[in-house]
Amino acid sequence: MQFSPLIEELIQALRCLPGVGPKSAQRMALQLLERDRAAGKHLAEVLQLSMSEVGHCASCRTLTEEKLCRVCTSGRRNDQVLCIVETPADMLALEQSGVYDGRYFVLLGHLSPLEGIGPDDLGFDELVEKLRSQPVEEVILATNPTLEGETTAQYLLELLSSLPLKVTHLAQGIPLGGELEYLDGGTLSRAFSGRQGFASVKETNG
Repeated sequence: MQFSPLIEELIQALRCLPGVGPKSAQRMALQLLERDRAAGKHLAEVLQLSMSEVGHCASCRTLTEEKLCRVCTSGRRNDQVLCIVETPADMLALEQSGVYDGRYFVLLGHLSPLEGIGPDDLGFDELVEKLRSQPVEEVILATNPTLEGETTAQYLLELLSSLPLKVTHLAQGIPLGGELEYLDGGTLSRAFSGRQGFASVKETNG
């Protein structure tokens, strides 16, 4: 049996969500159509509004419908420390853990030549300009411990080597291939409290 074209289209549309396969999408669609149409209409309204109104923070680049996100407008943050993360989800994970009170810069991805993602796509020029114009003393490279994340961190290390900054990375304890958004607060806390400095680029190359 096949559903009508519109129902099939709804099921296929739900499959764009991560981790949602054909069966899960079908259950979601039928739940909304059979038992909770009010929730379905509300979901459609909020989704449409979010797609049109949510953009990126003008300072840290996380997702927000405002010009500046709530973290960037807070007067209680440490302006001397900047943490670089890959995604808004990574930033949220750090905020929920309560282990960090500085500022952020969200790359919105990682270097990936196979996907055509280079430095220009990750706001590296914007980052350097930010560091030159603001009183930042330490930059924490909190990219994910994946091949792409480590490659991005190394590129950033070389890029920032000419600036008078202390550049650190999270301590060991984060599993290889893991992502910050899936780690518990205790693991993140230990990684932050034990963060370490990089060997200088000159030492690495020499």
